[in-house]
Amino acid sequence: MKHIIFLAAFFALGFGFAQPVIAQQANSLSPILDSYYGVKDALVAGDAKAAAAKAADMKKAVDGVDMKALPSKDHMAYMSLKDKLSFDARHIAESSDIAHQREHFEALSASMSAFAKQAHLSAEPVYQEYCPMKKAYWLSSDSSVKNPYYGSSMLTCGKVTGALKP
Repeated sequence: MKHIIFLAAFFALGFGFAQPVIAQQANSLSPILDSYYGVKDALVAGDAKAAAAKAADMKKAVDGVDMKALPSKDHMAYMSLKDKLSFDARHIAESSDIAHQREHFEALSASMSAFAKQAHLSAEPVYQEYCPMKKAYWLSSDSSVKNPYYGSSMLTCGKVTGALKP
């Protein structure tokens, strides 16, 4: 009986320690996703100044990843997309023209979609949404459609195409 209790306690502790490790791995990349969502939300609102500020935050998050803390799979995904993510975030940050920001957001979203499919970015669902007018995708933390490509002029144009998982 003592052995059964010991084994049960051992497994409970083992699973208890596994959760923080998984959460820590997601947390090292989650600032990138969180700042991406900030850029998306600013574009939905039609706020070029906020989009630039959130894109600057995203560039800092991309450039500030501690690669030693990443598991191998996430490290490889990050390294393959880091330059593209940084490039588009920088261009959005440097622009005050919302149309130009939205052009770069399309490329940024394509890179973020590839990243979300390959790396563990969040413990929460990451929804991929599609705008048929723009023929472009974006990511969202919410399954309700709020179109960043057209903002208030076509706010709900689009559809959820799925939830991405690495």
